[in-house]
Amino acid sequence: MLGFLGLPTWSPYIVGVAIGLLVCLSLVISDRPLGCSTGFVKTCGLIERVVRGKDVENTEYYREIPPRVDWQFTILPGIVIGAFISSILSGVFSPEWIPPLWETTFGDNVVLRIAVALLGGILLGLGARWAGGCTSGHGISGNLQLSVASMVSSACFFIGGILTAMGLMSLGG
Repeated sequence: MLGFLGLPTWSPYIVGVAIGLLVCLSLVISDRPLGCSTGFVKTCGLIERVVRGKDVENTEYYREIPPRVDWQFTILPGIVIGAFISSILSGVFSPEWIPPLWETTFGDNVVLRIAVALLGGILLGLGARWAGGCTSGHGISGNLQLSVASMVSSACFFIGGILTAMGLMSLGG
């Protein structure tokens, strides 16, 4: 019955319906939209709590988004674990430091690849906080709720991604 879990790709229609149902479930159960950037904020707050102690809770930002282990925090390891299990079940698990397209375009320097990935992650995190949510928060949850702000944010995510990809590819070519 669960043979579809071993497929290397799934139907985008079935996945879209499943994600839509998951977002609805998230809104009904927790009264919060589905997204993962808040989990990163909570993680930073928990790390900061180790360093600064309870003073973290006096920070204005962490009064709005308290650093605690909850479903928004646990979605992060869930994404990683779920992706790992999916790749194992489908037989496509193949760890690599340098993806083939990157190697063709920019060479095989692992340090450069990690530095660019780290910089991209930092910029993505800053953009997600600036936009009030990440691509999944706005692109899925916000658009599902017909939020105009989410539609504008999603359009900007796509435009920014396309321009960045074009810029990176022109640097390597």
